[in-house]
Amino acid sequence: MRKVNPEYAKAIMAIANRAPYLKLLGMKICELDYGYCRVETQINDSLNNPFASVHGGVFSSILDTATFWALYCCIGEEDGITTLDLQVNNLAAAASGKIIAEGRLIRMGRTIGLAEGTLKDENGRLLVQGTSKMFVLSGLQSIDKVADRVGFETLPPKFL
Repeated sequence: MRKVNPEYAKAIMAIANRAPYLKLLGMKICELDYGYCRVETQINDSLNNPFASVHGGVFSSILDTATFWALYCCIGEEDGITTLDLQVNNLAAAASGKIIAEGRLIRMGRTIGLAEGTLKDENGRLLVQGTSKMFVLSGLQSIDKVADRVGFETLPPKFL
């Protein structure tokens, strides 16, 4: 299996973690590799619905983020991806603590990728399970344009 260059993964996490939406939801990408991503989110009141538990849309966003970056690490250096379909199964509520999300590659084709994801609380209790189907955007939305905009002049090579 291919391995992502650790220096590249570190740079991508630094870039992605600057994104306003990730900051808004308190998400932090903590680990990246080929077909794998771990995202952590500290629950606070701004993420809760009127019933004082995390809103289902927040769970969906966290799952989408973890599966997106897991698949992103499987595509070519000059390509991008976008979500085609996100299937989310909310299994339990959470009102406080930390959410740990993991995205894992199921299959990567030339134009379509499939990943699975889970969200667990800090005690390992499964909150959400789902899948995400992504479309490869050949030559579009490459990270080098984003890197340049946020001050990374050159990214290390993606793969070892």
